[in-house]
Amino acid sequence: MNSYDVAVIGSGPGGYVAAIRCAQLGMKTAIIEKYATLGGTCLNVGCIPSKALLDSSHHYEDAIKHFEEHGIDIPGDIKVNLEKMIARKQSVVDQTTSGIDFLMKKNKIDVYQGIGSFKDATHITVAGEETTEIEAKNTIIATGSKPSSLPFINIDKERIITSTEALKLKEIPKHLIVIGGGVIGLELGQVYKRLGAEVSVVEYADRILPTMDAGVSKELNKVLKKQKFKINASHKVKSVERVGDEVVVKADNKKGEEVEFKGDYCLVCVGRRPYTDGLNAEAAGVKLDERGRVEVNDHLQTSASNIYAIGDVVKGAMLAHKAEEEGVFVAETLAGQKPHIDYNLIPGVVYTWPEVAAVGKTEEQLKEAGIAYKAGQFPMRALGRSRASMDIDGFVKVLADKTTDEILGVHMVGARAADMIAEAVVAMEYRASAEDISRMSHAHPTFTEAIKEAALAATDNRPLHV
Repeated sequence: MNSYDVAVIGSGPGGYVAAIRCAQLGMKTAIIEKYATLGGTCLNVGCIPSKALLDSSHHYEDAIKHFEEHGIDIPGDIKVNLEKMIARKQSVVDQTTSGIDFLMKKNKIDVYQGIGSFKDATHITVAGEETTEIEAKNTIIATGSKPSSLPFINIDKERIITSTEALKLKEIPKHLIVIGGGVIGLELGQVYKRLGAEVSVVEYADRILPTMDAGVSKELNKVLKKQKFKINASHKVKSVERVGDEVVVKADNKKGEEVEFKGDYCLVCVGRRPYTDGLNAEAAGVKLDERGRVEVNDHLQTSASNIYAIGDVVKGAMLAHKAEEEGVFVAETLAGQKPHIDYNLIPGVVYTWPEVAAVGKTEEQLKEAGIAYKAGQFPMRALGRSRASMDIDGFVKVLADKTTDEILGVHMVGARAADMIAEAVVAMEYRASAEDISRMSHAHPTFTEAIKEAALAATDNRPLHV
């Protein structure tokens, strides 16, 4: 039987990063993955493939809508080759997952393919082509999450689908009904909207992106409607039925009236659930909470002292980069170091176009907490860089403490917001004030000038370009 200092169950961004950091710190490490490729949901059927399709569809939309205005004339009709687009997406996935294989070999991490389940707190059975057993002094659970559904929905993976199936459709839907106005639904909805589908979003909450700042939600809602999305907030879905090649969705609106949606595909994006199937956690003395998450303390330690859990399987935002931070945190804890994670400074991003990004507190959270704050906002359309690229939708909003001027939250909608948010994270990590940002030189012309201008607006209401 092979023995290890650390065994990691699950090879998503949390798991494989944890394994690499453990190996870097001198621990003999094994990683267990039930699928044939490493990388988990993110690399195989999540972040990476969805961004590949978002980029491809963005190029197509630019070609049919914007090239002429840029002075680019293309003779003949521009057509979508969906099969080729999906194949390119898969090649990106293959390159990325093979990169993880390389990193495992480079760091001398043993890879076991199969379902890892606890025999007890220090022994794990791996059921693959053959069943093997390993011994681990410490274990990190990084088994991730799976798409959730509603109890009355039968996901047939053909017409009633999850995000996994949406990444490999054989045809462009005529009318895609998206249940859920969160990150995944809006991103994949935009992919197929650009390619020619009619898209209807049905959301239970009173707005899309209900967990983000209300101003951001309102702005993206306005932009998506301009892009011909049909957004139906405050709608409670009560039935989803397939009739041949048609899907009928019935929902009650906020007045209690029944509304019917008919389409050829229905994408169910109502969140994700922690995945612990087959883990046999109880055999190791690991407790789960009422929502199926692994219970952990502030050190990400489970009820079994030598077993830790990270990522989507524990409480907190289900984000790949949050899982990575937790993986490094546990590895360094096991090495006797004293790492830290500030969960308030984990950014959230929506990769629609324009992109949405945020870090820190929303206005709603500050009001609820009774914190006196000031807000500065700057429109992207006032930037020379935005006009040059025709990306004029959106804004940057900086929230700062009314007394100390410390930045408490930054929220943005706009081109490259996913990249720009890092400036806000750095500023908040070092507890910068809005004035600090406003006095930093930002290159001109850039999108990031909007952050400086919003900080000027928050400091003493003196933005320069509006």
